[in-house]
Amino acid sequence: MTTLRLVIFDCDGTLVDSQRTIIGAMNSSFTQLGLPSPTDDAIRRVVGLSLHESMVRLHPGGSDVEHEELIAGYRSAFFEMRSAPDHEEPLYPGVVAVLDHIEQEGILAGVATGKSMRGLKATLARHAIHDRFITLQTADQNPGKPHPAMVQRAMEEAGVEPDNTMVVGDTTYDIEMGRAAGAYAVGVSWGYHPVDELHTAGAHAVINDFGELNGALARFMALE
Repeated sequence: MTTLRLVIFDCDGTLVDSQRTIIGAMNSSFTQLGLPSPTDDAIRRVVGLSLHESMVRLHPGGSDVEHEELIAGYRSAFFEMRSAPDHEEPLYPGVVAVLDHIEQEGILAGVATGKSMRGLKATLARHAIHDRFITLQTADQNPGKPHPAMVQRAMEEAGVEPDNTMVVGDTTYDIEMGRAAGAYAVGVSWGYHPVDELHTAGAHAVINDFGELNGALARFMALE
């Protein structure tokens, strides 16, 4: 009997290049409250976390009310930017080919992201890849990364065991989440955290483009 396997992808920084939108919306949310904007690097460091955890880290001296106002401002600015006619949030090269390969191999696919479910569905629909994933896990339904809950819930919905699950992401939060859930964790070098940090976090492998994921999948599938 063929072993059922699952690959869980992060979204921002892994499947989709959304850096410009995220940084722009974050700057807008801070400006609206008259607060100094975080540096671009500081914003990149929190991509992948829940919005609440991101705001706590970016504005550690803020009150709960300020953090909620920052979240509301971010969501409003993000929606406005995403709705603009000239908005660009492209897939990284090779995404569709990898999803094709996974489907051909009979491997299931899912997403685990710090985005809201509304934001995730809008992103996947924009690129016509929503139907490629059988499970979608977001931070508004689960504890945020690096807590393993999103991976655990995805595995439960897919009916796949941890030993047969791969997590693919660009941040240490993704790697830590995957490892904590007992999954095989693969980092990508084109996202928001440096490669050496991905290795330190426990990545089983780090790839430099999506074309390398097929090899990582082959090695993963050979593990019994």
